[in-house]
Amino acid sequence: MKDLAEIRREIDTIDAELVKLIRQRLSIVEQVAANKKERGAPVFDPAREREILAKVAREVGPEYENGACLLFSTLMSISRARQRIVVRGEPELVGEIKSAMATTANKFPTIAEVVCSGVEGSYAQQAVSQLFSYPTIKYVSGFEKVFDAVDRGEAPYGVLPVENSAAGTVTQVYDQMVKHDFRIVKSLRLKVNHVLLGVRGAKLAEIKAVKSHPQALAQCSKYLKAHPDWQATADINTAVAAKDLAASGRTDLAVIASRACAELYGLDILADNIQDESYNYTRFICISKKLEIYPVARKFSIMLSLPHRPGSLATILSKFAAIGVNITKLESRPIPGMDFEFRFIFDFDASPRDEQVLRLLAELADDPEIEHFTFLGAYAED
Repeated sequence: MKDLAEIRREIDTIDAELVKLIRQRLSIVEQVAANKKERGAPVFDPAREREILAKVAREVGPEYENGACLLFSTLMSISRARQRIVVRGEPELVGEIKSAMATTANKFPTIAEVVCSGVEGSYAQQAVSQLFSYPTIKYVSGFEKVFDAVDRGEAPYGVLPVENSAAGTVTQVYDQMVKHDFRIVKSLRLKVNHVLLGVRGAKLAEIKAVKSHPQALAQCSKYLKAHPDWQATADINTAVAAKDLAASGRTDLAVIASRACAELYGLDILADNIQDESYNYTRFICISKKLEIYPVARKFSIMLSLPHRPGSLATILSKFAAIGVNITKLESRPIPGMDFEFRFIFDFDASPRDEQVLRLLAELADDPEIEHFTFLGAYAED
């Protein structure tokens, strides 16, 4: 039997030949692209690709079929991307990103008009106050109205929660993302400490019901399970629930909200820090209708939908792995009216000045097999 060092030398020799052949193939691909450009032919030729994969599968045999076809599928995907650059020039998306980087101010604004859901004392208001030093806040009822207000230009910025470290994704916000044209310009991780509030003079033993936003209820599930006789009811917002409780005067009702709401609405704190986890953070995004990319941007968000067939998502993930990009979040949401079809939201760490990342985005934006692609933004997270 050969020793490991000898076997590895053989692999190195084969790899060196593969590298030469890949370079040669990609060089010829550019000639193919020039020919297609002259003839006005499309870059993507699915019949040709099926023919190649079928030939590869026949020649390597069943034992190596899957791996070999994956390799050639990736190689052809890279080839298509190079062809598009030759045929179309720099993609529009890359131009938009570079233009935004050139025209955006050096620092995120400290003064701005901002819209968020809820009322004074809400966690969204606290997030706004951390993102902006001197905000003028417009409150609306519900996440959709935040998107609508930014869409209509009623405020240049909107702030929305997207996920919690304990309770997970705020699905209502992700579902609204597909309906609106916006860009993420910054994000923030806000420490959340929930308290149980009652009207002045209320006693914990008198409580029969509790209200709050569904996310807050989920984040305090252990505390609520310890009080099985309480009726838990969802409300539109934690601070709205607190404000309504103060107006009602009910001594049998409590709300889960922030400590700030106690002072704001004249309520008593019946229990403190009732969230399930001490490490309880909610991530908020700041959205704008205008694409703004600040020099400190190090995070990207994109949204896309893929054909419903094996390997579609794996092919996309391999593109990120190939250039060493770390995907920090991958969220899937069902597409309404389409059985078993999903839209994917990716968050990943990268610099918008990285040419490899820009080429990847251009490739994804122009890939005909990606049914819908949306660039959501490049931004910094505090």
